[in-house]
Order: sequence, then structure tokens, then C-alpha cells
Amino acid sequence: MSSGGIGLYLHVPFCAGKCPYCDFYSVRATEAAMDDYTDCLVRRVREAAERTGRRADTLYLGGGTPSLLGAARLCRILGAARESFSIGESAEVTVEANPGELSAGFFREIRAAGANRVSLGVQSTDDGELRLLGRRHTARDAARAAEDAREAGFANLSLDLMLAVQGQTPQSLARSVEFCARAGAAHVSAYLLQIEPRTAYWKNRAQLRLPDEDGAARLYLLACSELEKRGFRQYEISNFARPGFEGRHNLNYWRCGEYLGLGPSAHSFLDGKRFHFPRGMAAFLRGDPPEQDGPGGDFEEYAMLKLRLAEGLSDAGCRARFGHPIPEPMKRAARRYGPNGWVAPTADGFRLTPAGFLLSDALTVELLQAEPARTARRSVRSGS
Repeated sequence: MSSGGIGLYLHVPFCAGKCPYCDFYSVRATEAAMDDYTDCLVRRVREAAERTGRRADTLYLGGGTPSLLGAARLCRILGAARESFSIGESAEVTVEANPGELSAGFFREIRAAGANRVSLGVQSTDDGELRLLGRRHTARDAARAAEDAREAGFANLSLDLMLAVQGQTPQSLARSVEFCARAGAAHVSAYLLQIEPRTAYWKNRAQLRLPDEDGAARLYLLACSELEKRGFRQYEISNFARPGFEGRHNLNYWRCGEYLGLGPSAHSFLDGKRFHFPRGMAAFLRGDPPEQDGPGGDFEEYAMLKLRLAEGLSDAGCRARFGHPIPEPMKRAARRYGPNGWVAPTADGFRLTPAGFLLSDALTVELLQAEPARTARRSVRSGS
């Protein structure tokens, strides 16, 4: 069993209401349900730490809307996780929150409990766009929450934006990006809207007034450009940071590191195995074990995740993990896409460009179809 540090993810599945585009697992919050869940999560955190014997280098409380628990419950969870997984002062500890009903006192309390990074679900600073997204806050609420977080000592402030939403224009998107810079963000996550099954948007997709594929691509590239102008370096398809503020927890995912997820719908990758908890509160509260998803971390998965990153795929990284460089046919295939502006060379490998990120699913499949790449995947899976 490895004794290295892992990423610890804790899912808080409560929301004040379901946003019409959201497919994450969440339920309505009641005081009794949040008390029961907090008790259960604290207990399962301690059990998992004893069972795995691991320490955590990052902690991420996501949802849902973790801030709905309130500071007292969150501080209990943070305390249990930090103690059980030996989370030190240098670790990155993130709490997701939605602007709106948050007080300055909330941020001060979770900062005192060890949180040092806040991720605010701003999504847009155009109140009309926010209404169409079903959000319950306004641009003014977002500005106040960002100010309160900074005053509480959160230098590492991350803001979420959504791209290609109903009513969005290049001008409104540029204003949202400018808001992030003025609000003191160190990190911005800018996600293209995806219409997922089982959402209200999916059911009503014929009536949505969304940009077409070319329009969405233009908005994405505009966001990349505007963020870069303001000092946010793109380090992943949808993530931008000022130097030194890249999200360490998510970087661990994309570099195929180990992590443990606790809570309904939370996923894990430990000791070469993947497993997850099903969507549903009852099973988790009963203490049911997670479901097994088989082995993970093979060459195909590693390459797919690394190509999400601006650093791309390298010979050195492949050698360190698999004992061989990038297969030469993959390199030749990557060079074919250079003239299109989709792939760029690096010192010992290649990466996707912002334009290439728009086609990343198809491009990655093409690159992995080279016969030696398939051979490498079989070798890793068989342990040879």
C-alpha cells in the first residue's frame, strides 16, 4: 500500500434548489438532513483514514452547495478531515460556496478552521443571464461575497464562469471576465455550458436560445484571450490562474494522481483501483461500501487526462510512469494537426492549443488510435 499524500474530496449534496442545467447529485436541504449528513460524513472520514492509513495533501469540499451547511457544520467536517488525514498547514483546503446568503462571519469562521481557498459559483455578472441560468444571486451579491472572502484572509479566491449561456454576448462575457480581475480572483474556472440528460435544460432544449457551435467556440476563445490579458494563465481546458494559484486538487486528478472521494456520487482512485459511491443519500447514511469500477491509471487514461492540461504530454512523464516515451506514431499524428493550429510542440512532447481544446475529445481519440499506442495500453493493463 502506498503511503504518499492523496487528494481528499468530500461531497456535500445539498442545494437550495436545482439549477436547470445542473446534473450533479444534490437534494433539498433541511436542518435535520444536514445534521444527520454532517454526523455521517465526519464518522466516515475517520473510518476511511483509519482504513487507508493515508495522509492528504489537498482537501476539497464540493457539491451541491457546501456553504448551505453553515459555518458550524463545515468547521466540524474540516476539523475531522484535517485531524484524520494529517492535513498540514501547507495543504490546499477548498470550500465551494454560492454568493447570496453568505455573511462575512461565515468566511472568517471557515478560514479559522483551516480553509484557505474559496471557490465561488459566480457564473455570470449579467443579472439577465443569471436569471436564465436559474441562479439565486445577483452580480452585486457576487461582488460582496468576493470582498468578504478576501477580507477574511482568502488570498486564494477562485471564481466560476459559464460560457455560451442564453443571452451571452462577447460584451457581457468580457464584463464578467473584467469583474473577476477587479474582484481579486487568483483563479477562474470558465466552463462551456453542456446540456446534460436528466436536467431541465435537456427537457426544454428546443426552446433554449443558445449560440450555435461556432458562436460557442468564439466565446470560449474570447474568454481565453481576455483572461490571459488580465494575467490569468490557462493551465487546463477550462481553468486559468495567476502564477502559483493553479488548483492543486484538480491538478492531481489531471495528472492521474490518487484521490479519495466520500459522499453520494463521489469517485475515488486508490492503489490502482477506481470505485464510487452511488447517487443516493440512504445508502451512504447506512454506511454501505462504494461500488468497484475496476483498475485505473493505464496509458490511455493518463494520456487523455494530460492532454486536458496546457503542459500536454511529455516523454519524461511517460517514461517516469510507464517506462517508455510517447509512442512515435502519436507524435507523428500530433504533428499533422500543427498546421491547423490545434496542436503545438513542447520540449519533449506536444500539447493542445486553446483552439485544439475545443476539439479535445475527437483529437485525443485520433491520437490514441495509433497501433503502438494501443499496444502500450494492452501492456500496461496486463502488467507486462
